[in-house]
Amino acid sequence: MGTYIIRRTFDLLPTIFVVAVIVFIITRLIPGDPAAVMLGPQASVEDIEALRENLGLNDPLYIQFLQYMGNLATGDFGTSLTYNQPIVNLIMDRFPNTLILAVSALIIAFMVGVPAGIISASKQNSLLDYSVMLVSLIGVSMPIFWLGVMLVLYFSVNLGWFPATGMGTLDDGLIPFIKHLILPSITLATIPMATFARITRSSMLEVISQDYIKTARSKGLNEFWVICKHAFKNALTPLLTVLGMQISMMLGGAVLTETIFSWPGMGRLIVDAIDKRDFVVVQGTVLFIAVIFVVVNLLVDIMYKVVNPRVNYTTSKGGTK
Repeated sequence: MGTYIIRRTFDLLPTIFVVAVIVFIITRLIPGDPAAVMLGPQASVEDIEALRENLGLNDPLYIQFLQYMGNLATGDFGTSLTYNQPIVNLIMDRFPNTLILAVSALIIAFMVGVPAGIISASKQNSLLDYSVMLVSLIGVSMPIFWLGVMLVLYFSVNLGWFPATGMGTLDDGLIPFIKHLILPSITLATIPMATFARITRSSMLEVISQDYIKTARSKGLNEFWVICKHAFKNALTPLLTVLGMQISMMLGGAVLTETIFSWPGMGRLIVDAIDKRDFVVVQGTVLFIAVIFVVVNLLVDIMYKVVNPRVNYTTSKGGTK
């Protein structure tokens, strides 16, 4: 297993390199001149040109790319054009906020979606099963930006139960902090919640039909323990794949959620950087999210071995012993 982890770690490097190249190209296609945006509409052409030269924006693209890759090789994500701070500092300042939001949403999605999927599978073809699947279909189809606005309109504007924007701090107390967290967490959790329910149901139905589940029932075991101890444990592997994907997708979905609720995380940082044409911040934060994505996939592969010891890491294609 140790050899597999080392090999997979090195396999991630080409992926990160390709992402870095794509991000570099896309950020250079963003319309607008960063120097002109930084100096404002009153700036003269000479001042704009001087700033472009100082920032290295007049260098050929291949020179900029080589400098960019050279800095990445040393762990330097660059310096923001507008914040005048190292990108690493900006990421470390905003990432904990995004992590709080993503983890809260993941907990909600998992605690609601997985039990819903289990109940739906155990009551297959019943009214409860159809209801859960209908709600999950609506949840998967629900646009995040629309849901967020509707939640703000109803629970913040009309009822006044929760703050509409901002994050809050623990210095203000735990209750105000949680109130700021509830609406954005629910918004971000909706799609993963529905996805967990559908995948759990599908996986559980496949396992429930196996002979060993019928044998466990014939022995007179309580249905609760048959489902939770025997069926769910063996249905967990497909759910791990979805779990890893949803963690990464939440970081992407946080861009919309944080913008709607003015949550001071990485998603909001990316949107502000795009508005200010600060391509250095955009490429640094997107690359950081990509690194998290591939690391999460690696951790999911490792968890496969923990959940299913039959997984064989000695072959290049995986499989079971």
